Amino acid sequence: MATPRKIIHIDMDAFYAAVEQRDHPPYRGQPIVVGGRPEQRGAVAAASYEARQYGIHSAMPARIAAQRCPQLIFVKPRFDAYRAVSQQIRAIFRRYTDLVEPLSLDEAYLDVTENKLGLASATAIARQIKQEIFDQTQLTASAGVSINKFLAKIASDLDKPNGLHLIAPTQAKAFVEGLPIQKFHGIGPATARKMAALGIHTGADLKQWPEAELTQRFGKAGRFYYLVARAQDDRLVNPNRIRKSVGAEQSFAEDLRDLTQMREQLSAIAQTVKDRLDHHQRYGHTLTLKVKYASYQQMTRSCTLAEPFGDRALIYNTAERLLLLHLDRQQAVRLLGISISNLAQGAQRVEHLQLALPLSDRNSP
Repeated sequence: MATPRKIIHIDMDAFYAAVEQRDHPPYRGQPIVVGGRPEQRGAVAAASYEARQYGIHSAMPARIAAQRCPQLIFVKPRFDAYRAVSQQIRAIFRRYTDLVEPLSLDEAYLDVTENKLGLASATAIARQIKQEIFDQTQLTASAGVSINKFLAKIASDLDKPNGLHLIAPTQAKAFVEGLPIQKFHGIGPATARKMAALGIHTGADLKQWPEAELTQRFGKAGRFYYLVARAQDDRLVNPNRIRKSVGAEQSFAEDLRDLTQMREQLSAIAQTVKDRLDHHQRYGHTLTLKVKYASYQQMTRSCTLAEPFGDRALIYNTAERLLLLHLDRQQAVRLLGISISNLAQGAQRVEHLQLALPLSDRNSP
């Protein structure tokens, strides 16, 4: 039997907000959000733990955040500062292993099965990394330790902030069987509702479904659901992972029918996408709008420009145009999303691309 891998997922706690509180003493202990202000129709990029107590979270429209917490402090993002801290943290990771797969500025997977310091305990490594991060940056991180990416990612969320959680090989299957389906990494609110309608509420319920039936109902993701229900995830930690797209989407607790509400949500999503493009320093030429209806029918429309989508107004205006052109107004909307692909580093332009609206015209069930 193969020796289990030792995977760590490190996730910084409220990263952007924590950096701002560290660098600006008046913000400490206060509810703050990093992102656009309400009058700019902005969105929350990150919320401090003090703000989260009011139900404020990333991608929330700033107007709603301000309503929930009138004393909320809005802080303009400083991506150069966040990138500098991220580089410090990644240097710490590489003291232990070269198998580091950054997912964003504030989180990464590490494979420490064979590590540079020859340490046998992945939990001990995670504890040392957390301490080094705090010593060098005065910021806290949460860590999850397990046998694969799926379990390590879930584990890092269990004891936030400043947590460290191990899901041991002998615990993995029982842990997944008892896990509520909405806690599965890779299963969003809309999919969780669809699964609940099918009687799938826990990992144990999911495990009862054959792979073929899951694939029929959920497409390619069905195989992933089949495997993770059995605590299996063979994805390697890839230090050379190339990001193919940057995006964000939002599911709604109540389906939307009002176009004004859809525009407001789309504006918040556009701000989130802009923020993510900035901190990845990647700008793309193709924008794709995703709409999922209450019927679970999904519609995507794309537009490619010679000019890269690096500006929030361009992202929003293009997405809004696609929405107005192609929305089925007879159906309620349960999810909206925007993604940017055809990525280039920095502000590089690809001049041979031509405007094509819509570039793709796809409907998928």
